[in-house]
This record gives sequence, C-alpha cells and structure tokens, in this order.
Amino acid sequence: MNASLPMESDIERPGCILHYWLTGPEDRPLVALLHGATMDHHMFDAQLSALAAHYRVLAWDARGHGCSRPTAGDFTLADCADDLIAILDQLGVQKVILVGQSMGGYIAQFVYLRHPQRVQAMVIVGATCIALPYSRWEILALRWTLPLFRWWPYDHLARLTARSIALKPDVQAYALATLRQLEPREFLRIWKAITPAISRKGIPGHVIGVPLLLTHGDQDRTGSIQRQAPTWAAYEPDVDYKVIPNASHNANQDQPTFFNEILLSFLGRHTH
Repeated sequence: MNASLPMESDIERPGCILHYWLTGPEDRPLVALLHGATMDHHMFDAQLSALAAHYRVLAWDARGHGCSRPTAGDFTLADCADDLIAILDQLGVQKVILVGQSMGGYIAQFVYLRHPQRVQAMVIVGATCIALPYSRWEILALRWTLPLFRWWPYDHLARLTARSIALKPDVQAYALATLRQLEPREFLRIWKAITPAISRKGIPGHVIGVPLLLTHGDQDRTGSIQRQAPTWAAYEPDVDYKVIPNASHNANQDQPTFFNEILLSFLGRHTH
C-alpha cells in the first residue's frame, strides 16, 4: 500500500479473514475507502496521503479480494456491509465517512441501509442507486452476464475489463494485475454478489439521509451509471453531484488530483 502505513490488521469473520490498513491521526474522523469489484486497497493509493493529512483513513480488501481471500462459499454485499461494521466495532469507532467506488459504492449504500446511525457522510464513485427502480431489460441484462462470464475465456475477459474501466495505461495495468490474481471461480463469486444489488422495484422511500457526494467519470460506460446519475442526484435530499472530466469507471485513479480536490472540499464542509 504505502510505506507510511503500519502492517495490516485483520479480523476473523464468517467465511474469511478480512485484512485492513489504517493511517492518519487517531483523533480525526474516520474515512473508509471501499474499492470496486476485483480491485483491492491499492485502488486508493493516490488518495491516501491527501486524506491522511486531515483524517484517519481505513482501507481494506473486501472479502473475496486481495489479501481477504479465500472465502468459504458465496457471499453478499450485505455481508460486506456487516464486515465493515465489525471492523468499526473492533476499532471502537461509532461513525464513519464512506468512500465507495463501483462495488464499494453499493457496499456503502448497504452499510447505510442496515446501519444508518453509523454513517456520517458518503461519497460514491461510479455506482448506481439501490433505492431506485430498474427496467426489466436492465435487470435481465445484468442477470445474463453471470452465465455469459462462465464460458468466456478468463484472461480475455480480464484484459477486456481492464481496458474498459480506465483510460490511463497504468490504471489499466493495475486493474489487469488485480483481475489476474483471482481464479475464474473467485471472479464469478464476486459478480454473483453484485448482481442482486439492484432490483426491479428498488427500495421505495429509502433515501440517504446524510451528506452525499455523487461522482462518476465523464467517459464511464459501465451499465447505466452516467444515465441514472442526474436522476439519483435529484432524488437524494443532500447531494453534491460532480462529473470527473477525462475519466472512465475508475475515475479516482484516472484523475486523482481532480478527485482529491472535490473529495477534500466535500469532507471539509461536512465533517468536524
């Protein structure tokens, strides 16, 4: 991760041992960095030093990813949300600021859905809203990806995925390296956890009742992220909506300087 970070800590959870890292002053609000599917804690390397100057920072490898492998069987994003709460309990932290990219953005939403009193603010990068309804075709298209991925030659799928989620060659190389760390069955297990995150009916009446920074790259072609974002921004009661220029799905990596500026500005206004 970073030479300034201590050796990682871990916590035993049902089905796996989770690994996480801490840096920054212990008396400051805690910011939890939740990486996207198939990525790991290194996804936020470019945010660490900027954040750690002002906040306590937690980065993890979610179950089924990075050092938090292997897992004993399938898991859900609700399991991941409860994993994070278990880490907070272990640290004695009552409230957290969540920064989630893609899958991490869904985990952040599930943390708030299941434990709203533990969330101080939320930052979403390249995800969609679990509360809003989705069309029948969107649901079918997502569900069909799992059987499609079962027969797709994995290294070709990994290379295609890495190229599709980032613009910068070094970010594409990072994404490909993390994908290649996984066995095909591990990739499928992760994807199986993600697909139920959205539903035909959504979660009627559910809103994020804390300050929300909603972001995505202007060249993010993943699913319905760009198309839905303005609707999501209008739906929530307290939201800042920012489009990150010259960035794809892994927008915080494609444009770390721009992302860090809007992140620190948001946190400065909503934390104390």
